[in-house]
Amino acid sequence: MKHSFLACILASSFMLTGCASMFGPPLTPGMPVQQVIARNGPPAIEYPDGDTKVLEWPVSEWSQYAYMARIGPDGKLISYENVRTREKFATIKINQFNKNDVLRTIGHPTETEYFPLKKQEAWSYRYKEEGIWNSMMHIYFDSSGIVRGMENGQDPLYLRDNGFFSGPGMGIGIGIGGGGGGIGIGF
Repeated sequence: MKHSFLACILASSFMLTGCASMFGPPLTPGMPVQQVIARNGPPAIEYPDGDTKVLEWPVSEWSQYAYMARIGPDGKLISYENVRTREKFATIKINQFNKNDVLRTIGHPTETEYFPLKKQEAWSYRYKEEGIWNSMMHIYFDSSGIVRGMENGQDPLYLRDNGFFSGPGMGIGIGIGGGGGGIGIGF
């Protein structure tokens, strides 16, 4: 039975293990691009990179995994890998890479945000640290689009449990308005 890349995504929304085996033998360098696309379906995004091109397939709703295939000028596969890994993030060079370099290295971000006071844009990428921990990598660009910093940490999406923050906590609130004020403490 032939499975499409989309079927793999739908069947493994929580775990990626076993997904590659649904396609048969692994993708190997030298395969024609038509075979790669026949196995994975059309790529979500294609990036030109000199005389090569990079095809991207994000996996799952939150794109904790993204696979990229580098295709040579002869139309054959050069490499194919999951690019949402600590090792791949480590290849991004601060003060040297620009937005296009980042896109061709780790694909499109899961989220973006602009910080007007710092005049920086952040691209955030969800990933599984060591294949286990739900993590998020943030890459910061200056106004000219150059990478100026990176940081990672826990993915805030997974800090909640059934709509409430998990674990102990406390807070203090002060409110003023409507002719009165108040102070509240919560545990």
